[in-house]
Amino acid sequence: MRVAVCQLNSREDRSANLAVARELLGRAAAAGADLAVLPEYVDHLGPADTAPKPEPVDGEFGQFFADAARDLDMWILAGSFHEVGPDPQRTYNTSLVFDRGGRLAATYRKIHLYDVEIAGRVTYQESRSVAPGADVCVAEVDGVRLGLSICYDLRFPELYRQLAVTGSAEVLAVPAAFMLHTGRDHWEVLLRARAIENQCYVVAAGQIGDHEPGRTCFGRSMIIDPWGTVVAQAPDTVGVVVADLDLDRLRQLRRELPSLANRRLT
Repeated sequence: MRVAVCQLNSREDRSANLAVARELLGRAAAAGADLAVLPEYVDHLGPADTAPKPEPVDGEFGQFFADAARDLDMWILAGSFHEVGPDPQRTYNTSLVFDRGGRLAATYRKIHLYDVEIAGRVTYQESRSVAPGADVCVAEVDGVRLGLSICYDLRFPELYRQLAVTGSAEVLAVPAAFMLHTGRDHWEVLLRARAIENQCYVVAAGQIGDHEPGRTCFGRSMIIDPWGTVVAQAPDTVGVVVADLDLDRLRQLRRELPSLANRRLT
């Protein structure tokens, strides 16, 4: 399987963001990608008063990426967007996966919400406007099991263990908008840990750069193999990186070092 991670600098202009996303998807398809992964909030990452209205899964956002998947004959994990939530005050932060025919194959709603207070740097309460999802989600992409997560989920290894063990995931996807001040120290470390401990490939697509006053994302989108080696990494700009996933090697590693099978605590 060949996968692509698309790195964006989404801002307040939704149309412009989607145009960039579509151009990057075209580049991924031209490079032979079977699956392309976009970042969290791919359609808008700016001031709240410029945000588009929340949509259902089959709204304009979903239709845009369904059309792209069909036109490009490629699986697309459409980052995430603000889906209509359980009440008027809160949305869901939702990822959609589309197959090569543009059909919706999976929906994942972010479980762990980014509620933090870092003195002198950032105060952010995602739970004020976003409701948590409840369901772990694995999609089958051309016969490969793809475990879904979003950004802050990365700090919760129990989610990924469930994806790998109960969901039989072989690839873990992490669309993200990881903040610069934490990304410098934690992004790669956490991604490599999730790959090693679950013996999975990790495909992580991030936002990069300034998005609004006080918000800068780290970028460094990357693809990591189940040994924890970074096999592809985006430079510090908008763009696409592609890598081939060797699923035979993954299965060999699991046979030779069967750490998932050797677990004693559940």
